[in-house]
Amino acid sequence: MRALRFHKFGGPEVLDVVELPDPVATEETAVVAVRAASVNPSDLKNVAGVMEGTVLPRVPGRDFAGVVVDGPAEWRDAEVWGTGGDVGFTLDGSHAEYIHVPVSALARKPEQLSFEEASAVGVNFLVGWLGAVEFARLSEGETVAVFGISGGVGGAVAQIARSLGARVLGLDRVRPVDGSPAAEIIEDFVQFDGDTEAATAALRERTGGRGAEVIYDAVGGVTTPVALGSLAQRGRLVAISSVGTREIRIDLPDFYHGEFQLIGADSRKVGVVESATYLSRLTPYFERGEFRPLAVTHRFGLDDGRKAYTAVAEQIPGRTVIVP
Repeated sequence: MRALRFHKFGGPEVLDVVELPDPVATEETAVVAVRAASVNPSDLKNVAGVMEGTVLPRVPGRDFAGVVVDGPAEWRDAEVWGTGGDVGFTLDGSHAEYIHVPVSALARKPEQLSFEEASAVGVNFLVGWLGAVEFARLSEGETVAVFGISGGVGGAVAQIARSLGARVLGLDRVRPVDGSPAAEIIEDFVQFDGDTEAATAALRERTGGRGAEVIYDAVGGVTTPVALGSLAQRGRLVAISSVGTREIRIDLPDFYHGEFQLIGADSRKVGVVESATYLSRLTPYFERGEFRPLAVTHRFGLDDGRKAYTAVAEQIPGRTVIVP
């Protein structure tokens, strides 16, 4: 099979298209022909060497959608989707013609989604669900402010929050594009240009001075002071990233008087097998049309894999997928 692979860490230039032996299923594993695989910012970071635990040489790529071509009879020809915090790091990933996974990692793709659309769901909705639902316990009637609302994770969190009956505010450098799920959901938007005081005051104003019960910060670092200053009493701050700085300062008396919680959410901790359980849980929402992935705007073949990674590095709008 043909695959993208890197032998050393660096920019997109370290990725090469190589010929590898075709994977073969065993009693406990299956082979999926990859029809589409999205490129996430974490894939870029993985290749750059800033993620922990990557074993070289490695085929990168976390998210995928495709067809089972080898494995148990009941799974043959099934259309599946998947993701995993181990895929592309300690296991060869999805930026290849085939991916070899445990049978227990197989999850049937929602029929309503194309392969490209399904491949753009995994990381975004998994970490969104973990942070908002399982960790922060966002509930009906609460207000959630989503930082990075225009991105893949932000768009996923907005949809998850709406399904829970929460009020959704957004903060980002730019507004979500018209027609995107986030644009249709958010009740108000705050533009962040680096002015912490102005952004904090704007969020306070939009919550009647109370603050947001939950802030889901998909940016982190440069936005964390805004988040800490915008929490309601007993508010929960979910952090999944750090942009610009790894360290923040917290006024501890303000923090404990506010009875705040700072919660980390890391999709890398959820392997490909456990991720299948989450995707199966999300499937009914996509089948009902309640959830939609961010639009796929750029497609590349394996031969243009470096260009796909460069597109993500340049933060082009929408989702980028590799179509082997």
